[in-house]
Amino acid sequence: MKRTLVFASGGADVGGSGFRKLVESSLSGILKAEIISVVSNYPNGGVKKIADEFGINFIYFPGPFNAVEYRKIVERYEPDLIALSGWIKFVRGLDPKITINIHPGPLPKYGGQGMHGHNVHEAIIKDYSEGKILFSAVSMHFVIEDGYDEGPAFFSYPVYIGQDYDANKIGAEVNKIEHGWQAYITNLVLEGKIYWDGKDPKSLVVPEYVPRIFIKGSE
Repeated sequence: MKRTLVFASGGADVGGSGFRKLVESSLSGILKAEIISVVSNYPNGGVKKIADEFGINFIYFPGPFNAVEYRKIVERYEPDLIALSGWIKFVRGLDPKITINIHPGPLPKYGGQGMHGHNVHEAIIKDYSEGKILFSAVSMHFVIEDGYDEGPAFFSYPVYIGQDYDANKIGAEVNKIEHGWQAYITNLVLEGKIYWDGKDPKSLVVPEYVPRIFIKGSE
């Protein structure tokens, strides 16, 4: 079983649904990985509650969010994979070959500083109402040094937007797709079927059967 370290912010009281799904997928055998620990920047938030429920080692990480502090955590647990699942802090010092992120919107336009969670859905609905975009998406990508959502994307799955949708509705629809695909795509990274050299985006290898439907208007 590959050792996976998860970074998940969640919220001060609730949150961490992506982390929960990863744990459930691991326990059911869908995700071929052992989740060795989860890191959150909230000491007693939703992620901590889920970790306690399933007996997962919990790490409270209040910062500073620099390369030295990130590496201290990683070097202590020596994971095969680092999965960011709703982690909202800037990442530095992690190995880009083994660090992946799931993002609740199309990339690259709906990524970057401040573009996380509900903020993404608000931006999507605004642009949809102005005819600039027809779909949202769930994206997964490798994480590069000193970049918000800028590593090479290896998964993009469109999410339909209805005329009566608001940010909460599209957020709920995006969550369904995230929870349905996250473990499956993460397995492909763990199995070495999706990989890159950590430097050149052109080195990215993704099987043809992996959805990579990039959304018009999100360039």
